[in-house]
This record gives sequence, C-alpha cells and structure tokens, in this order.
Amino acid sequence: MVENEQFPMIAKTLAELEDVLAEELIGLGANNVEIGTRMVSFTGDNALMYKANLHCRTALRILKPIYEFKAETADEVYEAIKQLNWEDYLSLDSTFSIDAVVFSHIFTHSKFVAYKVKDAIADWFTERYEKRPSVSLTNPDVMLNFHVSHNKCTLSLDSSGESLHKRGYRVAQTEAPLSEVLAAGMILKSGWKGESTLIDPMCGSGTILIEAAMIALGIPPGIHRQSFAFEKWSDFDKDLFSEIYNDDTGTKDLMYPIIGSDISSKAISIAEKNIKNAGLKKYIELNVKPFQQYTEAPSETGVIITNPPYGERIKVDELDELYSMIGERLKHVFTGYRAYILSYGKESFDAIGLKHSRRFFLYNGPLECEMREYEIFSGKRNELPKETIDRTKSGRRDSYHNERNSREGYRRSRRSENDETEQGSNDFRRESREDRPRRDNRSGRFSFWKRR
Repeated sequence: MVENEQFPMIAKTLAELEDVLAEELIGLGANNVEIGTRMVSFTGDNALMYKANLHCRTALRILKPIYEFKAETADEVYEAIKQLNWEDYLSLDSTFSIDAVVFSHIFTHSKFVAYKVKDAIADWFTERYEKRPSVSLTNPDVMLNFHVSHNKCTLSLDSSGESLHKRGYRVAQTEAPLSEVLAAGMILKSGWKGESTLIDPMCGSGTILIEAAMIALGIPPGIHRQSFAFEKWSDFDKDLFSEIYNDDTGTKDLMYPIIGSDISSKAISIAEKNIKNAGLKKYIELNVKPFQQYTEAPSETGVIITNPPYGERIKVDELDELYSMIGERLKHVFTGYRAYILSYGKESFDAIGLKHSRRFFLYNGPLECEMREYEIFSGKRNELPKETIDRTKSGRRDSYHNERNSREGYRRSRRSENDETEQGSNDFRRESREDRPRRDNRSGRFSFWKRR
C-alpha cells in the first residue's frame, strides 16, 4: 500500500453514541465523516486507523471494508467471495475467523452466511495449492467481518480484534458493570473534560471514574490493551504505530479531584483493584459511603455522573425511595452542580422530583435508558445568574439535536412526549508522568503503567 493512501473505514459503536464518535474521529483528522446507525463511516490512512483504535473512547471496533457486492442467494455470496485475490490478505500458514452480521429477509442465519464465506476462502486456496488456511476462533491472524443489509454485502478486515470496550484495565467487576464505551459516552455527552470536580456517588466497579480520569489526563483508552488485530497484518508499520503509541502531546494535568463512593465495601474493593490496574490510584479518591450520607459537597461547583441501580437490580418497592433520596441529596447538598443520572423507566426519574434540563437517549445493554441532566441551583429560576440562564437556554437547543440525532432517538422522544401528555397534570494537581508506558521498537511490546 502506498504510504498515506486514503481508504474507507467504518467505526462501530453503541446506538445513540454515533454523534460523539463522529466528533472523536474528526478530532483525529478523519475525512468524509458520515453518521449511520451504530456506526460512523470515514476515510483516512494507516496512521488514522492506528489512532482510531488507540484513541477512540466510544468505538467498539474499526473495520476496513475491502469488498462490496449484492447477492440474492448464498451461492451468489460464495461466488463473489471467490473473486477476491485472497493472497493479498491470507497465506497458507495464516489463521482466520469470520464474524457475520445479518439484517436481511433473504439471509436469516448469520452462521450459515459465515460458513459460505469460509468455504469460498478455503476452496480458493485448495483449488490452487491443495491446502488452505485454518480457521481459528481464538486469536486468529486475520479477523474478517461480513455484514449483510438486505442484499448488500460488505466484507471488511477487522483492525481491532477484541472489542475496543475491553480496555485491559478491568480485573474485577460488580454484578452489573457499566460498559467502558457507554461510560465514556456519558461523560463526553455531558461535556466534562476535567475542568471541575467529578463525583460518582454510586461508583460500583469504578468504570465512570476510570474513564473520566483517562479523559481528564488525556490518556488514550487503548493504552493498556495487549494488542490490536492490525499488528498481525502483512503491511503493519511497527515504527509508525510505535510513534503514535508513544506520542504524549495530548496528555494533561489533573486540576480537579475525581471522587467515587459506594454503599458497598465490596464494590469499593473491586473499584480499587481496577483503578490500581489502570495506573490511576493517585488520581481518584474512593470511600465507602452511602449517597444519603453526603452532607457537604467537596467543592462549590462540579459534576455528578452516576448509574444508580434500576428496577432490574432492585426491588420495585425500594426503587422510589432510592430515587427520591437521590433528588433530595442533589437539591440540598449539591447546589451549583450539574448531575447526570442514567436510569431505566420514567417512574425512577419522576421519583427524583427535579426538572431536567436535557435528556440523552442511550442503551445499557438491551435496555432503553435515558441520561438526564439536572442543573442544581438554589432559589427560583429567574434569580439565576445570567450565564447560568444562557447555559440553560443553550441546553434546550442542544436537547433538540440530542433527542433527534437518530431515528431511534426520535421514536423514543415522541413516545416519551406522548406518555407525558397522557399523564398531563399528574405530575489536585497531577504529578509529572514519568510512568508513561513505552513501546519497544524492536519487539513491538510495551510495559504497563507502574502500579502504585
């Protein structure tokens, strides 16, 4: 491949995080950025592909499409795949795997489609050499992604390997851990980048805290991963990736505290292990402390981002009491803060008893959730300082975009509006970072952050 040659790529993400991912890619220098459903397409070179894998906080994987065609039958898929010159991508000694994703009335079984692709590749080699590469489901040399939308088929190289939400720092988890990609998306949607105190008073295994610290410090989310799939490609540029990996021009000092607490001592113990493994022990404060025991805010202003238990994880009769307590603490303790609460179900938000200023539709696994923003102030709204009023107005304008940035968001927005209509009146400075991990140019391996 010609150096700096531009080629198309696709970044996969969670539903409703497409806009955040697009901004990340633009910030890295991507061209022709277009938002789709759970994906963002763009163009760039090898350097950008390496950067996207290392730096994108809301990407699940980065795909490099190599072949597009239309097919009405499985036999047509087989014949099309055999048209490729597979020696450009595989050797007889290579191992490969195929991940098929199907959204089609023509093809209804993704495994069957994957088998047809595998057969075509195997037969291509067998017809020429009477030998073929082996399929490996664990740590293959080349990972292929085959996507079918109706009759449109796209074959891609998967440059990431394991999903990018697997950062490499999690060594333990609580019962219902938050996805690293969702946690990062929540933080980025809030607009927080380290310019104020951040608190998660129900921190669980510490995912929001860790992602927040990495954002504030400018630490790439992929820094702790053992490897990326592109490192096994024949055209992998080890020196280029080493340069990108070791570039610390984006690192920053931590100017404000990041604080986590939880009612469970077990959860705090798990969070401590994950935070230590991420090399962030000196940047995050942890305490065993129920939310209701907060009697004083640690600073005059700040941001709260948290993921309280939902109805899936707590008895229904305790749910209202929990969310009522959250609203009461926010109102009486955290004046001057912005709070972002992720939850599932309108009843929980109603129990908080505060008017939200913005809402963001998100998915936590299969659950349709919302993250609502609350601006906590004392007195009446018309007594607020002008800059706060301006921010609130701006937030309303932003909410129009945020609630309609996808077809799914629009559907849920309309459904929520209808529900409300029906109910009507029932209403520290960071120390110098000599601990930066460095990749050995000779071996391509790197050491992790020093544990403290």
